[in-house]
Amino acid sequence: MITQKSVQEILETVKVEEIIQDYVSLKRRGVNMIGLCPFHSEKTPSFIVSPAKNIFKCFGCGQSGDAVKFLMEHEQLTFPEALQHIARKYNIEIEETAPSPEAMAQQQAEESLFILNEYAKNYYADQLFNTDLGKGVGLSYFKSRGFREATIKKFGLGFAPEGKDAFTAKAVSEGFQIETLRNVGLTSKYDRDFFRNRVMFTIHNLSGKVIGFGGRILQKDIKAPKYINTPETEIYNKSKVLYGIFFAKQSIRKNDECILVEGYTDVISLHQAGIENVVASSGTSLTKDQIRLIKRYTPNVKIIYDGDMAGVKAALRGLDLLLEQDLNVKVVTLPEGEDPDSYLQSVGASAFQTYIDQQAKDFILFKTDLLLKDIGNDPVKKTHVIKDIVSSIGLIPDPIKRSIYIKECARLVDVEEQLLINESNKILAKQVTQQRNEEAKHTVWKEEGEALAKHLEQPLSPQQEATPKVIGDEFQEKAVVRILILFAGETFDKEEKLTVAEFILSGLEDMISVIDNKRYKSIFEDSIKSLLDGKKITTAYFTQHDDPEIRQMALDFSISPYEYSENWEKMHDIILTTQPMPEQNFNRETIETLKRFRLRKIQRMLDKVDQKIRALQEKDMNDPKIIVQIRLKTKLKQMHLELSKEVGMFGSTGRL
Repeated sequence: MITQKSVQEILETVKVEEIIQDYVSLKRRGVNMIGLCPFHSEKTPSFIVSPAKNIFKCFGCGQSGDAVKFLMEHEQLTFPEALQHIARKYNIEIEETAPSPEAMAQQQAEESLFILNEYAKNYYADQLFNTDLGKGVGLSYFKSRGFREATIKKFGLGFAPEGKDAFTAKAVSEGFQIETLRNVGLTSKYDRDFFRNRVMFTIHNLSGKVIGFGGRILQKDIKAPKYINTPETEIYNKSKVLYGIFFAKQSIRKNDECILVEGYTDVISLHQAGIENVVASSGTSLTKDQIRLIKRYTPNVKIIYDGDMAGVKAALRGLDLLLEQDLNVKVVTLPEGEDPDSYLQSVGASAFQTYIDQQAKDFILFKTDLLLKDIGNDPVKKTHVIKDIVSSIGLIPDPIKRSIYIKECARLVDVEEQLLINESNKILAKQVTQQRNEEAKHTVWKEEGEALAKHLEQPLSPQQEATPKVIGDEFQEKAVVRILILFAGETFDKEEKLTVAEFILSGLEDMISVIDNKRYKSIFEDSIKSLLDGKKITTAYFTQHDDPEIRQMALDFSISPYEYSENWEKMHDIILTTQPMPEQNFNRETIETLKRFRLRKIQRMLDKVDQKIRALQEKDMNDPKIIVQIRLKTKLKQMHLELSKEVGMFGSTGRL
C-alpha cells in the first residue's frame, strides 16, 4: 500500500497539463488550456485544463478531475496504478507499507473478478501444456498456426477441457465463490463451465489485466458456435475492447499507425512476425468506443481485409464511424483466398509488410473505385453510389480534407464538383442541426433536468402541502461554498496570517444550525472539523476530497467554460473598470458574500421570532417568555440594521 506521504508528494508534484498532453492536443486559451475531449466524440473543443488549479473538466460530457482521475478514466488504471504512472514520469520514489487485513480484504473484494480471470488464464494454460488432451488438441493446433511457445505464453493462450464442470469444480475447491464465477462469466447459471473443449484466447484491458476470454471449438461435427466470448460482465464489454491493444499500444504510438484485422490468430501471427501495432475488433463491427481507443494512440488506421470482395463491401458500411472521428483510414485487400495469418505464413514477414505498405489505398478513394465497378452505365445506380460516397465525405470534420476528397471524387465519378459540394453541404447542415439538438437536450438534462427530478422525488410533508413554499437561502449558501472552495487557501489577512477558509468558517460557526442545504452544511462541518484537526484547507482539499459529491462540486466551481479576454482592451480600446478580476477581488467578494449570507439568515431568525411571539400571545398575553423573545428580536434587528448598511441594502423597513 502506498504511504500517505508518497501520495501527497505525487499530488503536489504532478502537473495536470503535462499528464494530459501525453494523450490530448491542448492549446492555450487565457490562463487555461483547451482541446477535444478524449472521453466523448466532439468537433468543437469543450475540454478545459486549468494548470493553476491542477484540474480538468469537459463541458460536453461532464468528465472532470485531477491528473490521477484522468489516468484512471483514460488508461483504465486503478488509483495505485495511476499514482505509480505519475511517480515514474516524475522520478518519485514511492514508499509502501504492508496493507492491513481490512484493507487487504477490501482490495481483494474489488479485484475479485480480475483475480479469478487470472486464475482461469493459468488454469487453461496448465491444461494446454500439461494434459494429454490439451497437448494433443490445443497445443498442436496453435503450433500448426506457427505460434512459438513464447508467443503462446505471452498472449495467455490455453485450452478448456471437455468436462461439464471441470474448471468450476476446480475453482470452487481452490476457494472461489460460485457467485463470483457466475459474475465473471466463467460458469453458467446451471453451474457448468461456460467454455468447454475449446482453445482459449485471453483478452486483456489496456493495463494488461485479464478481463475475459474467447474460445474456439476445433471439432467440425458439433453443432455449436465456432467462437464464443465471455458474456458481458462488470469488467468486460465487447464493444469497448480491442483484442491485442495491451501488447500493441506502444508500437501504435511508435509507428503512428494502427493495423486493424479481424481475428485473434491474425493479431498473434503478425505480432510474432514483428508487426506489433495490430489489433482486432473480434469479429464485430467497429464501435465508437473501439475507435476512440485507437484514437488515443494514433489518428492513422490501416484495415486489412481478406480477398473476399463481398465481405469487404459489407464491412465498408461500418467504417464511416472512423471518418466521423477524424481518423485517416487506409484499406488493404489481400489476394483472393488469403487472410492475414495465412498470407503471412505464405510470403513471410518482410514481403507481407511490403505488400500492405504498397497496396494500402485511401478509404474514400478505395470505396469509390469499388462501388463504381458494379454500376455499369446505369444512371440510377450511379446516383446512389455518388450519394453514398458524399455521405461518407460529409462525415469528415476537417473542411480542408473534405474539400480535397470532393475534388478527387468529382473527377472519379465525372460529375461537376459544385454538385458534390452542394450535396455535402446538405449533409453537414443536417449534422449541425442534430448536434445542436443533442447539445441543447444535454444542457437541459444536465443542468436542470436532474435537479428538477431530484426535487420532484422528494415527498411533501402535510405542512408543506397545506402552506405555500417559503423561498430558502440556497443561493446565498451556494455563494459562500463557492468562495470557500475557490479561494480557501488564499491569504485573507496578512497581519493575522488568516486564510479565506479560516475567515469564512470562523464567521459561520454560529450559523451552521440554520443552513438549509444538507450538502453545503456537510461541507462547512467537514471543513471546520479539518481546521480544528490542524489540516490545511485549500482548493485542492476539495478537488481531491474522499467524498465524490464534494469533489465533483469543487470541480464544477473551479473551471468555467468562459474566460476574461486578455486582449479586450487592445482590440476594442475599452477598459473594464467595473470590477477587478476574480483572482484580485476575492477578498472583497468574501466579505460581501459572507455578510449577505448572515443578513439572510438573521432575517430568517427574525421571522421565526415573530412567529413565536404571536404564538405565545395567542395563548397568554402575560407569558414572561414573550419579553425574552422581544429582547432577542431587538438584538437581531440591530444586527440586521448594521449589516444592511454595510452591504448597501438598507431600506425604510430595515428588511432584505
